[in-house]
Amino acid sequence: MHSTLTTIPTPESTTVATATQISSDLLREVMGHFATGIAVITAYEGRDPVGLTCQTVVSVSLEPPLVAFCPAKTSTSWPRLRRGGNVCINVLADKQGDLCRQFARSGVDKFAGVDHRPARNGAPLIDSALAHVEATVQSEHDAGDHTIVVCRVTGLSANATGGPLLFYRGAFENLHDPSRRSARDTTAYRAQDVPEEDS
Repeated sequence: MHSTLTTIPTPESTTVATATQISSDLLREVMGHFATGIAVITAYEGRDPVGLTCQTVVSVSLEPPLVAFCPAKTSTSWPRLRRGGNVCINVLADKQGDLCRQFARSGVDKFAGVDHRPARNGAPLIDSALAHVEATVQSEHDAGDHTIVVCRVTGLSANATGGPLLFYRGAFENLHDPSRRSARDTTAYRAQDVPEEDS
């Protein structure tokens, strides 16, 4: 059965589209109104620490404790993390925009200048992150141009102070600093500053 999105009368400023008219740019624009946190997923490939930036991290189940994240199929880092088996989801704090960009790049030493140590499951734990979720990869599911990775949580920790790094409408945002809300139009926080490779 062919289906389309139901549209209703809306103000002129509102974008509406049928399923057959939805482009990737439009989907990105509309979903950009859903603010997300940002995490760096880390693991060891042999003795080498590897990591990638990821916006799509969700809590899936409390019993058993499961989380999921969605790396892009174009990511060159995810295949390396997968081989490690155990990962650490490092939830970034509001001052870690540069760290987010660093782990989104390819062909560089992502851990250069980053203080980290082994978590209890052996994956790299970034000391300055807001929270840490240690987990073991349990399953993978195909999802278009991304992969849904479901992991079983094995350890948790969080910093009692500080706020999260947020991504909203293509820019970094800060819950505790309203002046940063205007950063959407500045060079320092443009969405294009965060490469797609591992995001």
